[in-house]
Amino acid sequence: MANPELAVIIARWSRVDPKGKVTETERSFPVQFNPKEFSLEKGVQLGEIAIPGLDAPLQQFVRGQAEKLSVELFFDTTEDGTGVDATSVTSLTDQIYQLAKVESSSHAPPIVTFCWNRHFPGDSLSLGGGQLRNSFVGVVESVRQQFTLFSSEGVPLRATVNLVLREYRTLDQQLDELKLSSPDKSHAHTLAERDTLSGLAHSYYR
Repeated sequence: MANPELAVIIARWSRVDPKGKVTETERSFPVQFNPKEFSLEKGVQLGEIAIPGLDAPLQQFVRGQAEKLSVELFFDTTEDGTGVDATSVTSLTDQIYQLAKVESSSHAPPIVTFCWNRHFPGDSLSLGGGQLRNSFVGVVESVRQQFTLFSSEGVPLRATVNLVLREYRTLDQQLDELKLSSPDKSHAHTLAERDTLSGLAHSYYR
């Protein structure tokens, strides 16, 4: 039976040379073991419009909030032995930890992509536009390392890494993906003497 496809983390650094030229460098870090689970959290910010006499305030969409991906990764190097010549698990975990560190040229951590297979959550959205996806692109918000097994020499041999990514998309990417088009939301109106803002909002936007 073939091995299941391993999840992979791809880091992209932007480096600036002394002449100001920007180059991008990518590195892939396949996980040692596929995670047992991961979670995605997406929220929106709403503004409440209080109108006297109503049972509840009206809810108005203000903007979306950055999505978060949280995943726990497991690493183990005991197959190489647990004695004096044991391999430290940090040879694997440091690859993940460095994704939260500032790169000297770009002055920022890298952009990180977490992908597993083409059926990533969000690959079947019916919203249209360019919002379909088969991976998660973000920046590292936090990395928590827990070392749970050591050799007799104190070398860490087993660890779990809790990684949290915060969604990253540029302005141009978002405008291109959303393809905002709303002629039904833009109107011109000549004000009359008894017009009110709430009355116009009801007439045009219900």
